[in-house]
Amino acid sequence: MSNLINSSILDFLKANGPRMDLEIASALKMPLARVRTHVADLSSTGDVICCNTIQFKDGAKIEGLSCRLSCYTPPPARGRKPGVKRNTNNDQISE
Repeated sequence: MSNLINSSILDFLKANGPRMDLEIASALKMPLARVRTHVADLSSTGDVICCNTIQFKDGAKIEGLSCRLSCYTPPPARGRKPGVKRNTNNDQISE
């Protein structure tokens, strides 16, 4: 059961990027204490990197863990990349 929960947390972070533990718990419909336990397990194995954060939303102080995947680089976005020049006939000067 714990492997299923750990893999669902990893899949959620891979799909959505870095998130707070409260957001993970609400998205996966699990209690916050259970998410924190599994995130601690994933952090001890090195799959997830966590840090304590404090956020303020509408004047309310929210303390929690910010979690992200370790050593994961998302695939590059589709489309043209900056710095790539297109070769067109208009760019060439004929003499």
